[in-house]
Amino acid sequence: MPASGVETGWFPISLRLEGARVLLVGGGEVAVNKGRLLLDHGAHIEIVAETLNTVVQEWVDAGLVRHVGGRVDSTILQTVMPGCRLVYAATDDRSVNRTVAALADTLNIPVCAVDDPEPSTFITPAQVRRGAVRVAISTAGGAPVLARRLREQIESWMPHGTGQLAAYMQSRRARVSAQYPEVQDRKRIWEDFLDGAGAEAALAGDEARADAVLDVLLSAQRAAGEVWLVGAGPGDPDLLTLKALHFMQNADVVLYDNLLPKVLLERVRRDAELIFVGKQRNRHAMPQSEINNEMVRHAKAGQRVLRLKGGDPFIFGRGGEEIESLVDAGVSFRVVPGITAASGCASYAGIPLTHRDCAQACLFVTGHARADGVLDLPWDDMADRRQTVVIYMGISTLPALMAGLIKNGLPSDWPAAIVERGTQPGQRVLTGTLGTMAAQAAEAQVSSPALVIVGEVVRHRVVSP
Repeated sequence: MPASGVETGWFPISLRLEGARVLLVGGGEVAVNKGRLLLDHGAHIEIVAETLNTVVQEWVDAGLVRHVGGRVDSTILQTVMPGCRLVYAATDDRSVNRTVAALADTLNIPVCAVDDPEPSTFITPAQVRRGAVRVAISTAGGAPVLARRLREQIESWMPHGTGQLAAYMQSRRARVSAQYPEVQDRKRIWEDFLDGAGAEAALAGDEARADAVLDVLLSAQRAAGEVWLVGAGPGDPDLLTLKALHFMQNADVVLYDNLLPKVLLERVRRDAELIFVGKQRNRHAMPQSEINNEMVRHAKAGQRVLRLKGGDPFIFGRGGEEIESLVDAGVSFRVVPGITAASGCASYAGIPLTHRDCAQACLFVTGHARADGVLDLPWDDMADRRQTVVIYMGISTLPALMAGLIKNGLPSDWPAAIVERGTQPGQRVLTGTLGTMAAQAAEAQVSSPALVIVGEVVRHRVVSP
């Protein structure tokens, strides 16, 4: 039997409404919207309303709903309401809706006063349906227009055959479970099915072709593990690539570092094992060699390992070292690039990295000092005035960096900027010069993650009004 998604006490539940009595108070456009949903779920609708919308009248004439009363008063409500599974107060008069809600509450019947969360004991989320697949969108009654817009977006990308796909997978569950009793093995088979030609066939209703793909997956030996080196971008979760998000949703194990905001980790599959391997100033949670070993160990155990990195894995992310260790161990891997901090932070700060009037090149360097505290950097290259220099991880050595650039030929009034927590809430941008930037950063108590941008492009910074 179909189920109706509602939220009671703002906690989503699913109610079976086929054959259940539901009272709908109101006969206008709002009632039409709720009535369509209830009819779709097989409810027996009884309507109390003085006037009926044309659509509602057609339902009544066709015997789809029963018009049990006209004027909304306590007498008719007390007569009709007992025994109802749900009550919808859907008139255009809020005071009437609240009267209906109060009576339903005294009878302990869940009630929804449309567009009025305060007296409601449940709300009905906007829904997208494809057969047995239902996606509900709720704003707890606070922003119904936003919920409708989100529904439109989901409607646009959810394939029409999604219901057929779900029905196919349900019909083959017993077979897969009998052959693979371990939950993790079954998950892996179904994920491979969804990622391959099997899902395409089931979406199109071609069960024979879908069965052929499933047969291959069931007959194969346990798949070998793999490592995915994925760049998560500079912090804003909307800057994740589609492929990064796909791997985040399919990984069994996730190795992540401290540069990743918590909001990004929330996009990872809920049952994945999360392992913090981050490096912080003066403290290494896990040496690089152990990170490499951890990736290899999990992959050889047949797991899909996500090495999730801020920015891009191959730009100061030690991605090259990590894939070398994977190659040596014979472990398969894939690399997914991410938006590097230089590009993301500069864009969000309104600073172009190149500009035809002043910067024909852009140089990325790391501000990390050697173990002995010396900054071993290509100073001559960095002091070229025709380019932009972007310095990663340079806050701890900022005074030495600024002094080194001046010593090697750039003037003390050469433009510089710092972008702290770039692309994230709380982003701060400081602009100044090589001569002032260290003091500015100290006064503002700038902390990592932060990026330093040096060059005349800083003067071309533009902030949208």
